[in-house]
Amino acid sequence: MPTSYRPYFPDQGLLLPSSLSEWLPEDHLAYFISDAVDAMDLAAFHARYEGDGRRRQPFDPRMMVKVMIYGYASGVFSSRKMARKLHEDVAFRLLCANNYPAHRTIREFRQLHLQEFSALFVQVVKLAREAGLVKLGRLGIDGTKIKANASKHKAMSYARMLEEEQRLKREIAGLLKQAEAQDQADEERRGPHDDDGALPPELKRRADRLKVIEAAKARLEERQRQADKADGRIVDESGQTRAMGGR
Repeated sequence: MPTSYRPYFPDQGLLLPSSLSEWLPEDHLAYFISDAVDAMDLAAFHARYEGDGRRRQPFDPRMMVKVMIYGYASGVFSSRKMARKLHEDVAFRLLCANNYPAHRTIREFRQLHLQEFSALFVQVVKLAREAGLVKLGRLGIDGTKIKANASKHKAMSYARMLEEEQRLKREIAGLLKQAEAQDQADEERRGPHDDDGALPPELKRRADRLKVIEAAKARLEERQRQADKADGRIVDESGQTRAMGGR
């Protein structure tokens, strides 16, 4: 009896529109970051775009901030890699909601809003700590909660709070420096207009891609036949490789 596999139809279209929120478990970090940023005041970010009207349409700062915080918290520091993940990674796609800023745009946003972004990042991590998270992606969080009603420990708690906030600021400043250093290294290695990992034009369209793959496969097979012939091997009718004149 032949093996029965589970259905697999990668080219089949969906009967109903899908929601990216269905593609991630409900306890995924991306949801927390999205909700946390929505609870924050981003007026300082919006202020930089006041007066532009319809002349230009920048990306929504909420989306940019969510994507960047999730990226840095999950260890993605290169703006090029982050831009690619907006297309390839479900969590990033959920946060960008069909917005795809280029790597230059991501880097420029960080540079333009560095002070505001750093402060907001600290607030999100503090919110995560207060909510009881032990980690925010790769960021370790001190889960100690401040007991305001314990008056004899109030001064100590406040001092600890200030100490923790300074630690968070230093850690996040380090992450942002790492991101800038990675972007600078990428620019020096690849150039500002080089798309990291992009397919050449002849491989972008499926029809052309299949032709190129078939031609490449034929060349590899012919190369293998020539190598076998040179080494005294042949491929018989069953597809097995054996020595010439042998069985």
